Amino acid sequence: MESIPLPLVVVVLVVGIFDFTNGFHDAADMVATAIASRAMRPAMAIALVTTATFVAPFLVGLAVADTVGTFVDIRSASSSVGESVAVAALLAAVSYNLVTWRFGYPSSSSNSLAGGLVGAGLHAVGSTNIHWGAEAMGRGELVGVMKVVGGLFVSPILGFVVGFLLMKGVFAIFRRCTERIAGLFVYSQYFSVAWLGFSHGANDAQKGMAIIGMMLLADDVTPQFQVPIWAIVWCASAITLGTALGGWRIIRTLGFGLFRVRITHSVADQLGAAVVNTVATSIGAPTSTSQVVTATLLGTGAAEKPGHVKWRTAAGIVSGWWLNLPVSIALGWFYCLLYTTLRS
Repeated sequence: MESIPLPLVVVVLVVGIFDFTNGFHDAADMVATAIASRAMRPAMAIALVTTATFVAPFLVGLAVADTVGTFVDIRSASSSVGESVAVAALLAAVSYNLVTWRFGYPSSSSNSLAGGLVGAGLHAVGSTNIHWGAEAMGRGELVGVMKVVGGLFVSPILGFVVGFLLMKGVFAIFRRCTERIAGLFVYSQYFSVAWLGFSHGANDAQKGMAIIGMMLLADDVTPQFQVPIWAIVWCASAITLGTALGGWRIIRTLGFGLFRVRITHSVADQLGAAVVNTVATSIGAPTSTSQVVTATLLGTGAAEKPGHVKWRTAAGIVSGWWLNLPVSIALGWFYCLLYTTLRS
């Protein structure tokens, strides 16, 4: 039996930490509105998203993993360089996750990881080994970094629009809402919460798999980029555990900090975010569940009474999104410098 390269072991362990913090961070985003609207008990909401998050990675393809895991080319570099890039990117993402969780702000693990990969890649292998995708974009193709950034930046905008339209549709169809119809909205959340959890597991779990696939290729364990079943199990388990233990600080911000969330807002938010995530996953575009959920929720609030939305709080959240990528690039570059210095 061939020995497992030590750099690969290190990366797999750090991927587990990243996926745990990803699930821990995003769990709050997925259940906040269901809890705030009093449609579901916290334990039931968490149980639903946890189960759906775990199942999803085994039932969808690996298009997102292929997008994230191939835009930094480390095939010509040594195994230690590949390890430095992967670990630095993961540390950048984990650091940003923990800081934003501490202050109760929803942020993007995906943005953090993508930025960390770019920053670490710039330090370790240079800009020529990063697949930017600018030329392909001129031909109408979306690949490489441009596909990653495009998915992460466009998805919240789509979430806001979908949330706005869904809420307007709810008002138009159920203007005179009877008690029986109100009850249907309560029960429909079991479906919408489960679908949102499924879309989260389908998209977000693949990012950790992408790093493992990248390292397997760098260590010549695999002849081309691929994700083995053990990596799927590992990433699904780590992100599920984090989801099960999700953070309550962000629940307070989303569920109670933007506007008074009712059941109709909650259902429209969950369905809208699930639709955006599902479509993005099908084309291999990474999304941020936390950003999509937050933007969709803001869309539902704007559709009803824009004046009741706490736009100053929303502006603080969105400004954190814009800072996410550049800060993560800087962190990835710094951690890669630090890691290679300590190894030498």
